[in-house]
Amino acid sequence: MTFQTFKRFVLMSVFFMTTSVVIYAQQSTMQGLIGQSLAKLQQPTSESILNCIAEMKRIDDMFPDSIQPKFQIALQSLNYSVMNPHAPQTENLLKETEETIAKMENIKHADPSDICTLRGFLYMVRIVQNPGQNGQHYYLEVMQD
Repeated sequence: MTFQTFKRFVLMSVFFMTTSVVIYAQQSTMQGLIGQSLAKLQQPTSESILNCIAEMKRIDDMFPDSIQPKFQIALQSLNYSVMNPHAPQTENLLKETEETIAKMENIKHADPSDICTLRGFLYMVRIVQNPGQNGQHYYLEVMQD
C-alpha cells in the first residue's frame, strides 16, 4: 500500500512539473514573439505600426487567454491613430480598440489601471480627430477615467 501511494506521488509530481515547464515555455515564447514584433518599431512608420498590429493579432490568436497581446494591439492601434488621425484605417482601428478593451475587462487577471489608461488614451485620440466636436463630448470621460 505504501509503495502504491509513493508511486502515485511520484507520478503526480512529474505531471505537475511537466505542466509547469510547458506553461513557462509558452510564456517565454509569447514574450519572444511580442519582443520581435515590437523591435520592428524602432523607427515607427504607418506601415510598420500596421504590420505590428497584424502580428500582435496573430500572437493573440495563439495565446487567447493572455492579456499582453491584447494590450499591445490596443496600444499600437492608438499610436497609429494619433500619428494618422484622418487615415482611412483609423476609424476601424479605434472600433477594434474599443472591442479589445472590452475583452480585457472580462479577463480576471487584467490590471484595471492598464484598462483605464487605454480607455483614456482612446478618448484623447477621439479628441485629436476632431477637437471642436469631440472635445466637449470626451473631455469629461477622459477626466473620469
